[in-house]
Amino acid sequence: MKLSLRQVRYITEVARLGSILAAGQTLNVSQSSIIAAIKLAEGDMNALLFERRPSRDVTTTSVGDRFISAAQTLLVAEENFDQSLLSLSGKQLPEIKIGCFEPFGSLFMPDLIRAFSNRVGTINVSLFEGDQIQLQRWLSSKMVDFVITYDLGPSFNGNVTQICQVPPHVMIACGDDLEKRDILSLSEVADRPLVLLDLPHTVTYLLALFDTLALRPKVGFRTRSYSTLCRAVAAGFGVSVLNMRPLLGTKSDHNSVIRRPLIDTLPQPALIVVEDLSAKKPEYTHYFIQVVRDFFYAHGFPITDKIPVPSSAGN
Repeated sequence: MKLSLRQVRYITEVARLGSILAAGQTLNVSQSSIIAAIKLAEGDMNALLFERRPSRDVTTTSVGDRFISAAQTLLVAEENFDQSLLSLSGKQLPEIKIGCFEPFGSLFMPDLIRAFSNRVGTINVSLFEGDQIQLQRWLSSKMVDFVITYDLGPSFNGNVTQICQVPPHVMIACGDDLEKRDILSLSEVADRPLVLLDLPHTVTYLLALFDTLALRPKVGFRTRSYSTLCRAVAAGFGVSVLNMRPLLGTKSDHNSVIRRPLIDTLPQPALIVVEDLSAKKPEYTHYFIQVVRDFFYAHGFPITDKIPVPSSAGN
C-alpha cells in the first residue's frame, strides 16, 4: 500500500474516536489530511473503511475492522522498535501517568497496567490514587494522562469513554449467618451497622441506594480507606455495600470477608476512562482505552458500546 505510518495512525485514530473532527484535534492535523489518508487506503483496498452516521460520526465497516486490527499490529511493532532503540541508546523508558479512584489501586490497577505493558512494551508508570475531586484536579493540571473512575460527581475536562456498568454488592464477614445465601436484598442488611466508604460523591451514591428502597441505614463505621473498610467488616463492625470487587482471583480480601450480589434493581455507576486531550501524547498511550475495554470484557463485564464524547456533554 502507498500509506505512510503517519497516515495509518490517522485512520486508527478516527476508528478509535469515531470522528474525523476529534481525530484531527487529537493529532493536531487538518481534517483534509485525515480524509486524504482514508481515501488513499480505500482506493488501495477497493472498499469503504468507514460509514457515516446521521450525527456526523463515523463507524468502521467490516473491512475497516480488519484494516484497524492489522494497523494496530503494525503500530505496536513500530512502538516496540522505537522502545528498543531507546533501550540501546540508554535513554529513559517511556512513561504513562494514570489517575484512578483510590480503591481501584488495590483491586485491579497493577493487573490492568501489566496488560497495557504487555501490549505496548516496557514502560514506566506513575499511578495517582485519589477521590473524584482530586482526580478532576490532576487531569486539569495535566498531572495525569488518563483517569479511571466512576461517572459520579464532577464532570471532567477531557474525552470520556464509558467502559461498563458496575452493580452494587454486599460485603459481609466470613461466618456471618448470611454467608449461606447466594444472593441478598438490601432490606436484609439495612438493620445491620453499615461500614461506609466515606469518599466524596461515593458516600452520596451509597446512601442513595438505601433511599431508593425507602430504607434508613445506621452508619457504624466510616473510613476513606478501602483496605481499612475490608478489615472493619472482617472484624465485625458491620456490613458494607460496594461496587468493584477484586479481579483475577486476587486475595485482597484475605479470606476474611465474602461478597454477595444484590437482587434489588439499584442505580449502577459506570466505569469510565477520561483522557486528557489538551496535549499530544505518545503513540503508545492511544491503546490504553482499548486495553481497559479488553481487560474488563475478559473479566465478564458487559462492555458499553459507546465512543468517546467530549465531557461538556456530561457524564
